[in-house]
Amino acid sequence: MRIARLCAARPGRMRLGIKIKQACFTAPGFHYLCIGITSSDMTTILIAILLLALLPDIYIWHLLSRAGVAAGWGVAALLPTVLLLAMAAAAAAGYMNPATMKTFFGVLLCVTLPKLLFTLVSVAGRCAALWLPSAAHRADVAAAVLAAALALAFLYGFVFGWRRITVRHVEVVSPHLPEAFDGYRVAHISDLHVGTWGDDTAFLGRFVGRVNALHPDVILFTGDLVNMLASEVGPHMGVLSRLEARDGVFSVLGNHDYCEYGRYDTRDGALRQRDTLIAREGEMGWRLLRDGNVVLRRGGDCMALIGVENTGRPPFPARGDLGKALEGVPAEAFKILLSHDPSHWRSEVLPATDIDLTLSGHTHAVQLRVGGFSPARWVYPEWGGLYREGDRALHVSVGAGGTVPFRLGAWPEITILTLRRR
Repeated sequence: MRIARLCAARPGRMRLGIKIKQACFTAPGFHYLCIGITSSDMTTILIAILLLALLPDIYIWHLLSRAGVAAGWGVAALLPTVLLLAMAAAAAAGYMNPATMKTFFGVLLCVTLPKLLFTLVSVAGRCAALWLPSAAHRADVAAAVLAAALALAFLYGFVFGWRRITVRHVEVVSPHLPEAFDGYRVAHISDLHVGTWGDDTAFLGRFVGRVNALHPDVILFTGDLVNMLASEVGPHMGVLSRLEARDGVFSVLGNHDYCEYGRYDTRDGALRQRDTLIAREGEMGWRLLRDGNVVLRRGGDCMALIGVENTGRPPFPARGDLGKALEGVPAEAFKILLSHDPSHWRSEVLPATDIDLTLSGHTHAVQLRVGGFSPARWVYPEWGGLYREGDRALHVSVGAGGTVPFRLGAWPEITILTLRRR
């Protein structure tokens, strides 16, 4: 049996303990790259931002000068870039808080990228004007329209998009599902990042109300409850404790829930924060699965809920012990695994176990999706929705929150997974 082989093969599993200088870089386009960034790396990043911001400004200044526009407008066009660079310097120095992050990405997405788009289209028109003289003017008009549309789309994501709660209904069909669990309804939620909302409970209040109104049999949360500190959950405990389902609320820790991205005066600061967060989840009535499992029974049939510590690709440490989590699980049970990072599915779950359904989050779909495309696919092959390999499945939630309150296309989501026996 594959489970037995896994347990036998990994009794003393080596855990990645890479000591690095951590820097948390958060963006709708790149999620969280909590990696060791050297001063050289940061210099390269700042140079890239500088070029991204300044080259369009130089070009636009040139256009305004040729058109005889007052120099004051050219200076005004530079002000967002000055602000962007100031925020980048603050991030490099370690002085990034939610307000400055929101400002940074607001300027980057709503001003800098539209200016870059304008520049690219306008330059293309001037190149085409070598053969078609009218192309330059037409390209400038098209560039202005496209840049304005892009800026308005991103602005919508910052003002309204992160509030737009969406409910998705997905059927998961499996021949291994016991008859007693046919039609069982799982509410899958993930990545709340409650620190983003401060003391404001309005969004989470609506979110919890939407979940409860769906009357799921069980609620499964796949990690990243906070951004940096356990204290962030304090104002929201009353709201989150109202989540209810017949079989309860179960959760696992995400990479942010280890509270390693904050600054502490003592070496064990992160551990104390993590332990506080664990205690608070218990106070909310959530059952945290830390390399463990719970078996639900309906008559002679059973289903196992299995949860592991966060395990994903580097730079995130592999903390989980899947063999330990599977100990005591009945062979005949339908197995649902909660694992924060979806890369765990292909790296270990598929090749080493017979787990039927894996639930993950983590990607956020980088909080940006256009139709069926998200830049997240450049990093994660499975970044949002339901994926299958034979009779086995992975569901990736794009989550509900983010350390930056921005969502466009990848709206905050609640997914109801209805289990069906084939």
